[in-house]
Amino acid sequence: MAGPSVEADTISVIVCSHTLERWENLRACVESIRAQTMAPVETIVVIDGNDELERRARAELAGVDVVGNSHDRGLSGGRQTGAERASGSILAFLDDDAVADADWLERLAAVYRDPLVLGVGGSIEPAWERPAPSWFPAEFNWVVGCTYPGMPLAAARVRNVIGANMSMRASVLARAGAFDPRLGRAPGARALSGSAEETELCIRAAHALPGHYWIYEPRAHVVHAVPPGRGSWRYFVRRCVVEGTAKGLLSRIAGGDEALSSERAYVRSVLPRALGRELASAARGRPRALARAGTIIAGLAITTAAYGRSWCSAASRASSRAGAAPNGAPGRLAP
Repeated sequence: MAGPSVEADTISVIVCSHTLERWENLRACVESIRAQTMAPVETIVVIDGNDELERRARAELAGVDVVGNSHDRGLSGGRQTGAERASGSILAFLDDDAVADADWLERLAAVYRDPLVLGVGGSIEPAWERPAPSWFPAEFNWVVGCTYPGMPLAAARVRNVIGANMSMRASVLARAGAFDPRLGRAPGARALSGSAEETELCIRAAHALPGHYWIYEPRAHVVHAVPPGRGSWRYFVRRCVVEGTAKGLLSRIAGGDEALSSERAYVRSVLPRALGRELASAARGRPRALARAGTIIAGLAITTAAYGRSWCSAASRASSRAGAAPNGAPGRLAP
């Protein structure tokens, strides 16, 4: 692992992008990296399967290393491409539709003074392009890839970081291996959950490097764009299904105890408090609070049902493959 201090010239920032629809977001993202109080050694923009976007990025993003994804399409391949290109000992990943505070890298870097830190994630504030729906409770901000109430308010150890704003030592990927593409997102394909992809890597890295840990530092803050389409009920339901499905597969890959440790705390503590708050507010004559209470119940039910279906399906596939393995060889979980 790296030593006890981090210098500015050891941090590489990696941004993955795949669509021209986010061009203005990508420009704003890169500008926020240029404005950092601790400048990175390099900014790498990985373009996934979009030649027009790659040409435009090369032409207009001055001072940025623009590369095409050299692995399988999807976020996992893009991140791995950026990691292989990077020269820094710390890899900082930022979504192409996120804008970092000026001290973002400085806040992340400070945590790496502890040599046992595997990686650091920061807070992600939703920037709704239209007002958030009145039925949408903040406890479900994870639906739009953002920090939600119940996460630590000060720097703390966590099981995993969130990919829109995360960093890790380059040695973590070297020792633990790359992101698992079974849990990631690929343009044009049925998407699973980016959070499950990151969770699996964080669990695997902690096993590969016993005694080391991940840190959440909320002061390393970014703002994440939330377009109008993500404020629909249809999108909410789809993301709950995606999350439950991915966590079911993750439980088969990583083991249920670790794969669901944070989720159990969320269900036992965060959601009951939120439901009680909204029901109390509804009792005081606020009908929108009743709608949010209904969303909490529905979101939990949809996610749990998707998890159950996914877990049973993964278990069935694993059992079938094990039974079909020749000469008693153990089967593998099908991707």
